Amino acid sequence: MDRLAEAPERAALLLDVDGVLAPIVARPEDASVPPETRAELARLVDEYALVGCVSGRRGEDAGRIVGVDGIVYAGSHGLELEPEAERWIEPLRGFAASVAWPYEDKRLTGSFHFRTAPDEAAARATLERVAARAREAGLVPRWGRKVLELRPPVEAHKGTAVRRLLGERHLTRALYAGDDTTDLDAFAALEGLELAVRVAVASDEGPPELREAADVVVDGPAGVLELLRRL
Repeated sequence: MDRLAEAPERAALLLDVDGVLAPIVARPEDASVPPETRAELARLVDEYALVGCVSGRRGEDAGRIVGVDGIVYAGSHGLELEPEAERWIEPLRGFAASVAWPYEDKRLTGSFHFRTAPDEAAARATLERVAARAREAGLVPRWGRKVLELRPPVEAHKGTAVRRLLGERHLTRALYAGDDTTDLDAFAALEGLELAVRVAVASDEGPPELREAADVVVDGPAGVLELLRRL
């Protein structure tokens, strides 16, 4: 952390949004980044070569929630950076229309949340069947924190987004902070850098393998705020 902060003009700070900058809430549309975290991000934008948010949300939605100018937003798990993903928009929506479950349409991806389900085990069992049907339809299901996400079969994930963002700017020093299984791809993308800091944002719902792969573990978005203040 100290080495990264010594030369911010040579480094990138890359952060997930939900569960990292914004606390997890029952309804995704209610998520927001606390004002004190926004203030730290605004400060860091002026100091680091790159501050970016790599999110499962649409980039414009992530930008609305974070609300800080100068941040680069890579949405939909990096799919927004891959033109071939566009042709899967209608197949995703068509499949979702056949499922009797509320669907969060993120354009290039979509989500079935079950955080508010009265019987979580029954909800998970139902969505397991949906995931199997999605695979048969050529889509890629992936589980997260109380959510089943559907994606197109395009080679794009948070790791490909991280590599592209760093490569375009020729940066070899980076920190990435995430809280879920999708962030493992981003952790892996830091391999081979001159300096890499992998931050796991811990929670009761978070996957243990994320903590095992991390260099630093912090407790929730409050822990992320304290980390940002050190940079």
